[in-house]
Parts: sequence; structure tokens; C-alpha cells
Amino acid sequence: MNLVNLESVSHAYGPKPLLSDLSLGVEAGERIGVVGRNGGGKSTLLSVIAGDVRPDSGRVTHTRGLRVGVLAQRDLLDPSQTVREIVLGELAEHEWAGDQRVREILGNLIGDLELDAKAGELSGGERRRTALAQLLIAEHDLIMLDEPTNHLDIEAIAWLAAHLAGRRSALVVVTHDRWFLDAVSTRTWEVVDGRVERYEGGYAAYVLAKAERARIAQSAEERRQNLMRKEIAWLRRGPPARTSKPKFRVDAAQALIANEPPPRESVELLKFAAARLGKTVYDLEDVTLHAGGPDAGPLVLDDCTWQFGPGDRVGLIGVNGSGKSSVLRLLADTVKPDSGRVVRGKTVRLAHLSQELTELDPARRVLETVEEVRKYIQVGKKEWTASQLLERLGFKGEAQWKVVGDLSGGERRRLQLLKLLMDDPNVLLLDEPTNDLDIETLNELEDLLDAWPGTLILVTHDRYFLERVTDRCVALLGDGKLSFLPGGVDEYLERRASGSALTARVAEAAATPATRSAPTVPDADQGLSAKEERELRKELNRLERQLDKLGDQEAKLHAQMAEAASDYAKLGSLDDRLRDILAQKETVEAEWLELADRLGD
Repeated sequence: MNLVNLESVSHAYGPKPLLSDLSLGVEAGERIGVVGRNGGGKSTLLSVIAGDVRPDSGRVTHTRGLRVGVLAQRDLLDPSQTVREIVLGELAEHEWAGDQRVREILGNLIGDLELDAKAGELSGGERRRTALAQLLIAEHDLIMLDEPTNHLDIEAIAWLAAHLAGRRSALVVVTHDRWFLDAVSTRTWEVVDGRVERYEGGYAAYVLAKAERARIAQSAEERRQNLMRKEIAWLRRGPPARTSKPKFRVDAAQALIANEPPPRESVELLKFAAARLGKTVYDLEDVTLHAGGPDAGPLVLDDCTWQFGPGDRVGLIGVNGSGKSSVLRLLADTVKPDSGRVVRGKTVRLAHLSQELTELDPARRVLETVEEVRKYIQVGKKEWTASQLLERLGFKGEAQWKVVGDLSGGERRRLQLLKLLMDDPNVLLLDEPTNDLDIETLNELEDLLDAWPGTLILVTHDRYFLERVTDRCVALLGDGKLSFLPGGVDEYLERRASGSALTARVAEAAATPATRSAPTVPDADQGLSAKEERELRKELNRLERQLDKLGDQEAKLHAQMAEAASDYAKLGSLDDRLRDILAQKETVEAEWLELADRLGD
């Protein structure tokens, strides 16, 4: 059954038509991912479907009584209302506290916020998460989300994907997070030139299907060109010679990748990197680092020794507040370690893309801004001009002559990144480089980085980009160390779920007086700071969810053991699993009690 129908819908802002004569529908239970270039009409399409924007022509029909929930790019929260009033409304505390679904939403999205905090006091990211929690707690037939993963870390994104996949509601989501698209979408819509191209499956299926369509179109064009050449030859020479009809064997996936080289020629790039960088890039020796300066903030590194070598492509992961950006600033030499030392190679030529936009001259043109750094750059075996690189990162044609002061935040971000690359660095530190980039630009950036020889250290919440451009993952797990994760993001999420990783702030707050460094011990009368209390409560919520899962597993094992009472071999295996579950449960309960005691609950 269709929940929403669009019939011959067209809409434009100014002279540019964003939607042209669209006819499509959203079915009950369908989960649709919407992709396309920035400014191509994705958000407009969502607004039209939701009924928030009336199209210039055509008709939009909703089924009677349709409950639609919308998360727009800008929230409309009342700054005078508290988080509790916004998210929980009139629900009594015993009602929502006794509802596991509500507790799970609160714990994963706003567990670090005080429920009595005013919306006007929250940061943009905190307001965003509050609006998302409000939407998910309510019941809807159709949920519409515009960039829902903004301001969420990898763990929260994984939880949100699982939560949405488990709901019965239909879903339409606009996002540039390709991993998230694959995790939640059953269909993909591409908004391009006012049309909507529809594909079955998530992002991976969409890429394959789109490439196959392009291959078929190319074959058709080649056949058309051959016919034209034959027609011209006939006009010159008379009747054409007989030709056999070409035969095609189409095996989509194999045909597309059969002769495709791997994304990166790792051995060759490593040879280039070693030649440019030598043996030493960064050596951390017994480094201790606090996020706010010596003994002034949460502990990030504690007597840590680590090495980043030539050609390393490392993804640095951890929850928000774990200190990832602080580590990049340490490597960039913008902050100093509390103790220990950082040895930098003599040949290191560094480029650091931070989360803050550096000042660009608003009066200069885009192309001039890049060419003042360098007009040509060698990437791998190919030489690129500044104009060619600008085109690859979305500045096509006249866009290269736009004044910097007229650029959007996303365009400034791309320009900042390109200026760094044009300076020909051999070490790149990238902090959230994918912010405000659409999928097409992300693909170009990934392809560019594939041919770039050097050491890359990346912080991002875009899991697809992380796994695409890096070769290994290192995590900050709250223990003051850099932990190598052979299993990548999956291993990180498993360790977080098992309770073996805390944020730096929680680890600091939960430490016993005997193990905490003296300057960070709050006096008994002083108690916890507001931030420490929020982190502790967030961790308590996570441990409670873990206990619920372990309890469910324990109950299932007891039921299986009852059924297998006469099968001693199976009974023994089930008993071993039960012992493991009980041991995990005991560990989690101990952590819960320790944190609860710290909070005084």
C-alpha cells in the first residue's frame, strides 16, 4: 500500500527546476535512501513528500491519518523548553523509565545531556540529537530524515542504523553516509537533473546498477556511432559489406571489475612514501596528554609509546570526547605533551585539516586562492593543474571564478582541503574531512587520496570513507593508550558493546582515588562536575542495555538447556556458554555498581 503518491510533480526555486514532472510513491515499510549532488533537490523532495512544501505543479497525496515524522537540517526547538519537555512531553517518569525502547533511545542519543537543561543552552550537535530522540520516541507511519548522522559518532550511527532497520515505519532518508545507506536502505533514489532515478537495494547495489546502466548506455552509443560510420562509408562506396552482429555476455559484477586494478598500488606508494619521508615520521615516546592542557582536562594518553611510519594510512577512532582531535593537534605540534616527547622526522612536510575553517581571503576568486599556493601538483604518476583538481572536487566551469566570500560552508571546506593538497605535503592529518561533501565529491576525494603517497592519519565518523582510504584502525578506548584494532570498526564496536572501552572523561571520573592522578581528584565536598556526571550517566545507560542483552541471552540458554536435558554433549556446550554469559554479566554489574556508587545513586 502506498503511503504517499506524487503525480507529475514539478518545483523550482528561481529559474532552476529542482524537480521536473515526477511521479513516484512511498510504500508502507519501504526504506528509501536519497542521494545526489548538493543543491540537486534532495531536501526539496523530502519537503514535498512530507507536505511541508507545496509543489509548483502536480499533486501529492497522503493516505488518510498518515503520521509523518520529519527531521529537517534545521531544528525548530523552543529554546525555553527543557530537554525533558521536548523529548518526553507529558510522559510520567515511571512510564518512560519502564520502557526499554525509550531508555535505549535516550541512552544512545542524549545520555550525556541533563534532562532539565534548556534547549537554548545546548550546542548545535546537542540540539540535533535532541530533535532526533524526540522523533524516534514518537510513533510514525513514515519517518523522513535529512542528514541524521550529523553530530553522531561511529557507535551512535551503528545503533541508529540497527534501530531504524528494526522499526516497522516506512523511511525516507537523505544522507551522504554510504555505510549508513547500505545498512538501512532497501531502495535508492538518485535525484539528478530534476529526475529521480530508482534503484533496488542500498548504496552498494546502487553503485553496481548505475555502473551497469552506464556500460549499457556506452555500448548503445558505440553501436550508434558504428552505424553512422557505416552509413557514411555506404554513401561513399555504395552498399555496405555484410557484418556479423556482435554478441554480448553480460555478467554485471564481473564485467565491471574484471580488468580493474586495486584502488591503491600499495607497494609502489609505500616506495614513494619511504623515499620522500625516510624511516621516521612520528615516534611517540612515553607521552602523557590531557585534552585541556597539563592536568587540566580528561586524560587522552597515559605514558603512551607509538610509531607512525612512512606510507601508513591510519584511521583514528573513538567516541566523542575521547581525544581524537587532541592527538592530531599533538602530531601537528599545536599542543605539547604533558610529559614524554614526540619525535618528528626531519623530512616531514605536514598538512593538517582541522574542524575549524581557516581564514580565506573573501575577496579572492576560487582558482586564484588555489594557484597562489601552486599551479601544478604531481599525484602519483600524474600531474594535475589547480583547475583540474578544483573540477574533481566539485568546482566546475564558472564555479572556479566565484568569489570566496560567496561560498557555502561545504564549498569553503573543499577549498581548504584542496589548498592543503596543493602544498604537496607528505603527511596528512585530516579531522572530519567529509563534512558537507556529497557522495560524488567523496568518490573523487577517495580516488585522489588513493594515488597520494604519504602518511595519512584520519579522524572521521564516515565509516565508509574511513574503511575506503585507510589500511588499519587505531582506537582511543579510554585507557590512555592507542590500541591497534586488527578487526577494524567491527572490533571497536564489539569492544564498546562488551563494556571494555570508556570515553576518556568516564575513565577519568570512574577511576578510584588510588589510581587517579592527584591533580584530577575532586574533593569529597566538591563532588563531580556536571560534565563528569553526564558522562557517567551515559555510561550507566550503556551498561544497563548490556545487562538487558546478557539477561535475554541467559534466559534463552536456560530454555535451550531444558530442551536438551537428555543430550549431554549439547548440554555441556550450552553450560559453557552460560558460564561465559554469567561471567560477562558479573563484570558488567561490577562496573555498573562502581559507577552508580560514584554517582551516589
